[in-house]
Amino acid sequence: MKAFALIASLLFCVSSLAGEAKTVKLLTIGNSFSANATHYLGDLAKAGGHTLVHQPLVIGGSSFQVHAEKAQKHEADPKDKAGLYTSGRGLKENLVLQKWDYVTIQQASIKSHDFTTYQPSAGWLRDYVSKHAPQAKLLVHETWEYRKDDPRFTKPSDKAGEPKTQDEMYNGLRSAYGKIAAEFGARIIPTGDAFHLADTDPNWAYQTDATFNPKVAKPSELPNQTHSLHVGWRWNKPKTGGALTLGMDGHHANMAGEYLGACVWYEVLFGENPVGNTFIPQGLDPKDALFLQETAHRAVIARTK
Repeated sequence: MKAFALIASLLFCVSSLAGEAKTVKLLTIGNSFSANATHYLGDLAKAGGHTLVHQPLVIGGSSFQVHAEKAQKHEADPKDKAGLYTSGRGLKENLVLQKWDYVTIQQASIKSHDFTTYQPSAGWLRDYVSKHAPQAKLLVHETWEYRKDDPRFTKPSDKAGEPKTQDEMYNGLRSAYGKIAAEFGARIIPTGDAFHLADTDPNWAYQTDATFNPKVAKPSELPNQTHSLHVGWRWNKPKTGGALTLGMDGHHANMAGEYLGACVWYEVLFGENPVGNTFIPQGLDPKDALFLQETAHRAVIARTK
């Protein structure tokens, strides 16, 4: 660990010589996936000698359409609570709150593979951001595929167009996000690409524990989830009390996934390679952190070629 820290510090010091401290003002219009991907972004920025000013607009499970309709309700009646975020402000007020450098938008993950769900709401949001924050650069946040053992894939739907594997979901979302970004002339934050690189890496990728049977598992028993980027299997205590229940969340990012996502965002926003950044969340193995930094960099570089 000490050796890694020394190497990381040296690499980061060298890379920092080429750049200056930056302040980035960021507004994210998203859901739990944008919250996941930016969870450690401020920590990475601070470790890099930078400052992040971040206003998240989060609605769980929300799509382009949900955010567009909320803004439209606020336009129709500024006093309508349905048009307000938890801050008590509508989208327009949030857009004019600061001279944002970047504003991000994204699709709900469950719909991310289906381009027919993007328009017209994505275009409406693009125009609304341009009108009320003309100085801001619009970025499209590419969300990620679910874990390979998520129920979406282990018990696939018969619905036409519904992805039945992790690869199908990734290929669909990559195509859809790429198409909308091209239409808007906007840059992509390739978090989904980074997740796919890690999830398919021959030496690092998460492998499903075939020995685990959730139907007979006892409290505290969990499968081997080494290198998972997602929350996965976990025991939950009901809010009303009672016995623990076993749940599966193959959608949301865990610590490793959040760190990977933040490294991608860091390089896109600050223009600085995350490899060597000294911030590592407590509990994340330094060797894994280095792999995730390198994977994030590969994803960003691939999108800029």
